[in-house]
Amino acid sequence: MPERNIHIRRNSKFPALPAGRQIPNSKKIRMKDKNSKLKAKSYVFAVGRRKTAVARVRLFAGKGEMIVNGIPAEQYFPGEVAKAAWLKPFTLTDTVGKYYATIKVEGGGKSAQLGAVVHGLARALDKENKELYHSALKKVGLLTRDPRAKERRKPGQMGKARKKKQSPKR
Repeated sequence: MPERNIHIRRNSKFPALPAGRQIPNSKKIRMKDKNSKLKAKSYVFAVGRRKTAVARVRLFAGKGEMIVNGIPAEQYFPGEVAKAAWLKPFTLTDTVGKYYATIKVEGGGKSAQLGAVVHGLARALDKENKELYHSALKKVGLLTRDPRAKERRKPGQMGKARKKKQSPKR
């Protein structure tokens, strides 16, 4: 077995790698084999936001179940009002049953997350076919990010954004 010369770099605890070798698990992009039988499903990606919630939406063509954070959307957002809200982009564009999505949502509460999901779904549908869906979604305001967020607390006040200290009576 031939000997390998391993040199120690100055100011380093780790030995230098022999010529031609790379660090394992580096962030190098590994290309898939061209003959691979695994085919990636094509999807449209969009991001929706509401308050501090961010929803990353992958919209797939075809029939399937809406999945939010690994849970069906009916369970993650229970109730008829919530179901009507996340189905709204599909009902406006007459695409109920033609598309399904997998969604990762984080931050905020359930209401903000629902708003972020609706915004993300609307953006994904808009990316899918701008000519058909853009005007219907824009008219209702689903493509616009809702700018309302919690107001910051100001110094010298009681604790909330606008709460004032009681002024003396006389």
